[in-house]
Amino acid sequence: MQSTAPAAPDSATPTPTTPAFRRDAHSTSDPTSIWVIANKKHPLQPADYAPTDLVRPDMRNVNGQPVRQVIAPALAQMLAAAAQSGLQFQLQSGYRSYATQVSVYNAIVASSGRAAADTSSARPGFSEHQTGLAVDLSAYPASCTLQACFAGTPQGTWLAANAYRYGFVLRYPEGKEQITGYTYEPWHYRYVGTQLAAEMHATGTQTLEEFFGVTGGDYANAG
Repeated sequence: MQSTAPAAPDSATPTPTTPAFRRDAHSTSDPTSIWVIANKKHPLQPADYAPTDLVRPDMRNVNGQPVRQVIAPALAQMLAAAAQSGLQFQLQSGYRSYATQVSVYNAIVASSGRAAADTSSARPGFSEHQTGLAVDLSAYPASCTLQACFAGTPQGTWLAANAYRYGFVLRYPEGKEQITGYTYEPWHYRYVGTQLAAEMHATGTQTLEEFFGVTGGDYANAG
């Protein structure tokens, strides 16, 4: 009786691979790009840039501010996932226009001085909120709103652990003030897409400046 040898593996069947991460997949200077870097060394160009795809997110919205269409589905998915854990959020800030940022920044300067304003608010034309890609989130019911203690709330803890899954990164981490130019803001999250957020999480890179090798810190004319 003739024996039959086991069939050899089909060499024509491809082995699934994960595409290599490409750092040039999106621009870091184009204000319409989800990877744009807006910091004290890199203002938006043009300074009065305004997104053309703004929408109202379907969530509690303290100031009624919109966000860019590109982030709305991810924001909704993230909030739905948090709700499954019994956690509710509200939007404190989304898109702020150049003119609005003028008012916000000048009000802080008037009350606290320019040096103090520069640690907590962007000058007009330098703000991530002007891109429509940044959100300030708070707990609902309100707890430690826009304060460092938000990090210790159930909502703050959940965001820190899960936001990257939906394409969001904590933009101003603790201990990175010299790099980002801003004090710790555990409520400020920036949409960069799931690909970049996952890569930053996997490599343990906390800031966009460090990931892309882009300068940050204080303004060139800090005086």
